[in-house]
Amino acid sequence: MSTAPHGVLLVDKSPDWTSHDVVGRARRLLGTKKVGHAGTLDPMATGLLVLGIGQGTRLLTYLVGLDKTYRATIRLGQATTTDDAEGEARGEIVDASGLDTAAIERALSALRGPIAQVPSSVSAIKVDGQRAYARVRAGEDVQLAARPVTIDRLDVTATRVDGPFCDLDVVVDCSSGTYIRALARDLGAALGTGGHLTALRRTRVGPFEVADAVVLPPRGQEADAPPLRGLGATARVVLPPLEVDEDAAVELGHGRRPHVDPAALTAGPTAVLDAAGRLVAVAEAVDGDRLRPLLVIPADARS
Repeated sequence: MSTAPHGVLLVDKSPDWTSHDVVGRARRLLGTKKVGHAGTLDPMATGLLVLGIGQGTRLLTYLVGLDKTYRATIRLGQATTTDDAEGEARGEIVDASGLDTAAIERALSALRGPIAQVPSSVSAIKVDGQRAYARVRAGEDVQLAARPVTIDRLDVTATRVDGPFCDLDVVVDCSSGTYIRALARDLGAALGTGGHLTALRRTRVGPFEVADAVVLPPRGQEADAPPLRGLGATARVVLPPLEVDEDAAVELGHGRRPHVDPAALTAGPTAVLDAAGRLVAVAEAVDGDRLRPLLVIPADARS
C-alpha cells in the first residue's frame, strides 16, 4: 500500500496567512510536495480553502468551479486603489452616513443575478502572461474585461455608521470567479460614495463548509498531520456517484471501458466507487453502456 497521503483537506485560513503559506504548511505537516488548491483567498481574507493532497490534486478540476458563500464588510464613503482595506485611499471621503436603506437596496438589487463584472485590477488574472496585480505594482494602468458571474444572494445583515462612513455586513452566494472586492467597488460607485472591502470570510465552497475545516498550527509548532477527507467521500458529493463491482473496477484501473447498467448512468463526469466507497475513477458514459475513464486512481491510493 502507498504510504503517501491522498485526499482532500479543508482549511480555515487565518488572516495573517497567504494561500501559498497554507499550501506550504500543509506540505510540511503531511510530508508531501503534492498539494494543490481549488481557489485562493486574498491575504486579508479568512475562511475556507480546499486543498487536494496526493491523488486528491487530480480532483481539483471538479472543485474549482463550485459556487461559494462569503461574509463580508463593505465600507461606503471611500474608494481605494485595491478595492479593499489594504490599498491606498483614492479620491475624497464622501459622507455616506445619511444613506437610506431604500437607496442601498436599489443599488444592491442591480448587482444580483447574472451580471457582467469587471474584476479588480489587482486580481491574479493574467494579462499577456503576467498577473494583473504585478502590472499594477509596476505602475501600469490595467483595464480588465468584464466577465459573466452570478450573484444568487447579496443581503445586508447589519448596518453601522462610523463617522462619515457606512459599514454594511453582507452575505453573498455567488458563482465561481466572482470578486467580492469588485462588488464593494461597484456598490460604492452606484451610490456615488465610493466603497471598499474591510473584511472577507469564505464560509462555503460547494458542499463544503468552513465549520468542518481545520486551522493549521503556525510554523515551528509541533503538530500531527491533519485528517483528510477520503477521495470517495469527496467525489460523491460533487459528482453523481456510481458503485461498480470488482471486475469493472479492475477494468477501469487498466484504462479499459467496462460495461455497466445503462439505467445507472448519467450525463457528464461520474464518481465511480468500489463496494467500500473508495474512488476508483472519474468516468463518463459512452456507447450507451460503457464507462470511459477520465482519470483513474491507482489501487494503492484509493480512499
